[in-house]
Amino acid sequence: MLPNLDSALAWLKQHPQAVRHFKRGLERETLRFLPNNHLALTPHPPHLGSALCNPWITTDFSESLLEFVTPVRENAADLTDFLWDLHRFSLEKMGKERFWPMSMPCFIDDESDIVLAQYGASNLGRYKTLYREGLKNRYGALMQTIAGIHYNFSFDEPYWQARFPDLSENQQKAQLSARYFNLIRNYLRYGWVIPYLFGASPAICSCFLQGRNNKIEFERSPHGFLYLPYATSLRLSDLGYTTDTQSNLGINYNELQQYTSSLRAATRRPEALFAHIDQRNGQDGKAYHQLNANVLQSEAEFYAQIRPKRVVKDGERAVAALERAGIQYVEVRSLDVNPYSAVGISEQQIYFLDLFMLWCELAEAPRLGDSEQQCCRKNWNKVILAGRKPQQTIGVGCDENEYSLQAVGEAIFDDLLQLAAVVDCVQQSPEQAQEQRYGEICRELRQAFADPDLTLSARVLADCHRDGIGAFGYKQAESFKQAFLSQPYRTLNQQQLRQVAQDSVLRQQAIEQADTLSFDQYLALQNSL
Repeated sequence: MLPNLDSALAWLKQHPQAVRHFKRGLERETLRFLPNNHLALTPHPPHLGSALCNPWITTDFSESLLEFVTPVRENAADLTDFLWDLHRFSLEKMGKERFWPMSMPCFIDDESDIVLAQYGASNLGRYKTLYREGLKNRYGALMQTIAGIHYNFSFDEPYWQARFPDLSENQQKAQLSARYFNLIRNYLRYGWVIPYLFGASPAICSCFLQGRNNKIEFERSPHGFLYLPYATSLRLSDLGYTTDTQSNLGINYNELQQYTSSLRAATRRPEALFAHIDQRNGQDGKAYHQLNANVLQSEAEFYAQIRPKRVVKDGERAVAALERAGIQYVEVRSLDVNPYSAVGISEQQIYFLDLFMLWCELAEAPRLGDSEQQCCRKNWNKVILAGRKPQQTIGVGCDENEYSLQAVGEAIFDDLLQLAAVVDCVQQSPEQAQEQRYGEICRELRQAFADPDLTLSARVLADCHRDGIGAFGYKQAESFKQAFLSQPYRTLNQQQLRQVAQDSVLRQQAIEQADTLSFDQYLALQNSL
């Protein structure tokens, strides 16, 4: 039913020091909203510096949608503490504004009120705003206000040295990329455990359906919100970051060259549906309404549950960076914002993801064809829309058999517990010898397969039924704001964050002054890369 872990586990027990450290970073998105239950329509707060150049505090789709970005850290508490400080600093001069603590937006009366993120007068800044204009015209602005958590993960160099001791420098790009693709294929097959455990969007505000075609038969609560009784993550459903135009891209996850070729092809293939956007908006050569009319404007528009990544050089496309040096880390994109955590994610979730990434790398994953990718999507959709349904079943591979979701989930955790025993032993200091952090988390989370009421989505839905989705979100947001402003910084300080913000403004000015091309020339150049 699951890939055999025996040989990999034997290797891990012989090389426990290989998993002494994991490298991860976090990106958290959150909408700014007001206590009168309206989206904050003010520009990006000036004390946060330049959204284009601040490495830690920026915007996603709209001026109202903040994005907090941590550096890479090896300690989970360092990550959440860093996020805490970014939230605290941001709130200090934002008056009555609060951060919406859930993935699915609320309190948006009119989609046209949503202001696209602005990044200044440089070609780069205009390019980023135009990309968002294209997203708005393709999918609607409301969908782009959905917030999530991105978990960026990589194994450190000692791990790979232990895994492949005879690896030459010339072989490193191919071998490491192959193992990260192994991880990705396992994630696509079994990563539905993440929305099952941590999905936190089983309900939506009715405002989210304004003007949208909807095939989902929702139930309506007495409070007026819409929900599915066994849903886990509507954010990941057809209402959220999935699109018909991306359902048959043929992205290949078996080899680096095939992946980059298939992704690059999608950024160059014209799409008739999107060509109508320019016609509809009266494109006359003086105004743009998207970067181009291709299936994907750029690689960033590919809404995958997980993506292979590499830090890009200035002016470099993401796909070109992968072609140049291979995969450096993976970006997990399936996490809803946790409304019970002030920073949107808990340390427990980080530890689980560490272990699950390790399992996905160690367990051998056969090549993944287009037909099995479709089977994987069906499994994800089943969990997303009805994962907590009693006696729910799940497919494994593309065979005709259906298996108990509970049984498959518990079998995965049986493997994770074996990995946890090794990781706990090697990551503890002497004074922590009695602690079994990873093992304890596994034992706790495993119970949710026998009792779906222990999942995050079940807890969220119960609280929404009690208070209403708007009242529940407001209560959490207010509590978190008071905590941020009443407690001290944890790892940074106000002066450091103020200096980073000031420096970012200077960097934006330098970028604007350095432009030599017209925007028409710049856009043509970017579309040719």
